[in-house]
Amino acid sequence: MKLNFSKYQGTGNDFVMVDNRSGEWDNLPIKSIHAICDRKFGVGADGLIKINAHPEYDFEVDYYNADGSKSFCGNGARCSVAFAHRLGITKQEVTFNAIDGVHGAKKDGDLINLEMLPVYKVFRDGEALVLNTGSPHYVMFSDDLDNLDVYEEGKAIRYNDRYKNGGINVNFIQEESDTEFEIRTYERGVENETLSCGTGLTAAAMVMAIENELFGYQAMTANTKGGTCYVGFNRTGEMEFEEVRLIGPAEFIFSGEIDVDL
Repeated sequence: MKLNFSKYQGTGNDFVMVDNRSGEWDNLPIKSIHAICDRKFGVGADGLIKINAHPEYDFEVDYYNADGSKSFCGNGARCSVAFAHRLGITKQEVTFNAIDGVHGAKKDGDLINLEMLPVYKVFRDGEALVLNTGSPHYVMFSDDLDNLDVYEEGKAIRYNDRYKNGGINVNFIQEESDTEFEIRTYERGVENETLSCGTGLTAAAMVMAIENELFGYQAMTANTKGGTCYVGFNRTGEMEFEEVRLIGPAEFIFSGEIDVDL
């Protein structure tokens, strides 16, 4: 069966986007999602996103990692807003449902300004901090990010005894100033380093505020291998973050069709 799709990327995090407002692809098998995302034999992507109709909101973001597992994805959500705009959902501000709850967003030129959910729990694990920004993240600092083996170091943490069952995304950050940092991420579900991770850089921005003892409203700059994103939030308590925003580009690459099995 022919599946029509569009390809998008947000700071190098790339996605296959499917218009599923009719429900035609509700039962797309996990094995087909995995095959579509395969970079050698499929379209190639870090994940697949179905835009579903929703009775209360403008649409629903149904996100799948490349291995078929489900989670929330910040970069994917931004690309979903851009794709929905291309589909004709052109309101200045939209609301959509996702696996972690309801989000608001607006398109501002080439940037998508995305409302993330608040964070009220942050835990220490040795030198790292662990928190959930829609997906679980492990964040630690590095003094030599350019030469770090993110695949091996990230994989070792993701599959250690504490995290191997549920999985965790592993982020390494290098501080450039109190409010700017470089970041590299090993993503569960992709099981490799990606060029950018929206929920990861959001988590890292919060860790920067904690370690630099910054309270109140903060604006952070995150430099990934795929480009630059911005994170804003109001740190209202020791481990409490509200009014969280993720701002960055979402770019259409191409459209096409692919044969899939149902």
